[in-house]
Amino acid sequence: MNTKRICLWSSPRNLSTALMYSFAQREDAIAVDEPLYAHYLGITNADHPGKEEILQTQDQEGAKVITQITEGKYEKPIVFFKQMTHHLVALDMSFLNRTLNIIYIRDPRQIISSYAQVRKEVIMEDIGIAAQWQLYQTLQKNHYSCIVLDSGELLKNPGKVLHELCESLEIPFDPAMLHWPAGPKKEDGVWAKYWYDNVHQSTGFEKQPTSNRPLPEYLDTLYQESKEYYDLLFPYSIKA
Repeated sequence: MNTKRICLWSSPRNLSTALMYSFAQREDAIAVDEPLYAHYLGITNADHPGKEEILQTQDQEGAKVITQITEGKYEKPIVFFKQMTHHLVALDMSFLNRTLNIIYIRDPRQIISSYAQVRKEVIMEDIGIAAQWQLYQTLQKNHYSCIVLDSGELLKNPGKVLHELCESLEIPFDPAMLHWPAGPKKEDGVWAKYWYDNVHQSTGFEKQPTSNRPLPEYLDTLYQESKEYYDLLFPYSIKA
């Protein structure tokens, strides 16, 4: 079986879990939640909620995880890997030639405001937007698969944007991707209890009331820097 291996390279707090749930509704797909998280924590020693549990329950050897992503046997023809772009540390990036890559962006004002609700100290490495621009350049330079998707555009017209995304991935669009049951899912990583409260209440792609929360003033400089990278990527994204 020729397996399509899709990597969603997302920024945090970006409806990426909702998109994972969306793909999980397909009969022909399996979804995997952030397989490089423990690798990232082991390399950086970043202080994240549930850090010890993640390190104990997930493989920390990034090279082994990459082998599983690119060569592992799966029981369905499509495998969707929800990934955080900033998890791409100390890895041989050539594996990206063997995956279909989606760079998933969001207005950094919303990302930062949301992230600060869980961790007060927020830095560029947490947001991942600079890493996304670097990843985009790497993919383009090497002529690797590269699709840019913006969550704001996805929310405007989920059916149209998902249809175009599926066309870009050369897979059929499945209307089942538009809805999922509320509550925790079998795909959830062990960190879900810290981050997934809002998405567990969702049943489709809907704008969250919390997306309009104000940006803390002390994070305005980070926002301005982040927006420069976002503005570079947005023109390449699928439009509603």
